[in-house]
Amino acid sequence: MMKSTVAFLVILCMVRATESIWLTLPSSGTKCVSEEIQNNVVVLGDYVVVSEDHTHDTPTISVKVTSPYGSNLHHAENSTHGQFAFTTHEAGNYLACFWVDGYNHDKGDVSVNLDWKTGIAAKDWESVARKEKIEGVELELRKLEGAVEAIHENLLFLKSKEAEMRNVSENTNARVAWFSMVSVSVCIVVSALQLWYLKRFFQKKKLI
Repeated sequence: MMKSTVAFLVILCMVRATESIWLTLPSSGTKCVSEEIQNNVVVLGDYVVVSEDHTHDTPTISVKVTSPYGSNLHHAENSTHGQFAFTTHEAGNYLACFWVDGYNHDKGDVSVNLDWKTGIAAKDWESVARKEKIEGVELELRKLEGAVEAIHENLLFLKSKEAEMRNVSENTNARVAWFSMVSVSVCIVVSALQLWYLKRFFQKKKLI
């Protein structure tokens, strides 16, 4: 009972870190998947072309994965399946783009299944169990510990993003307030100049 409960908690913690995505690629054009990931996080992706037409060869695709600053992390052509794995070195949006190879354009849309894992979900727990000689409840507790650490790191990341957004908001509000004060000052000066000009005009015309 305890083992199943621990496993259930681990699954709940890992749900957001694992995504299975179905993409329908048009015969021409590109489809991309992105995720905002913090620094020093393991990312693992498996993709496979799914074809229901068994009378013809499976169409091939090209894949490109890039970092937030445009660094090429994975690139493959003429593929029906593949895998990419990397550890992030910068926080931001990581982009995976898929498109159908040129000579397959006459075969219509292509379906691709992408299994995208990050953080604790991408860890090889079988290797950890063999290396540390743990199993059963102890292994599940280790998974839970890793999930808690991942959640804590995500909370710290969200906290830093919130602080960054708050600073941007405060700077924007300060600039708006300064601009408003300048606008009011300009209006007052212009109004005073208009009154002074009108007064001189009427004095010259001896109307006042």
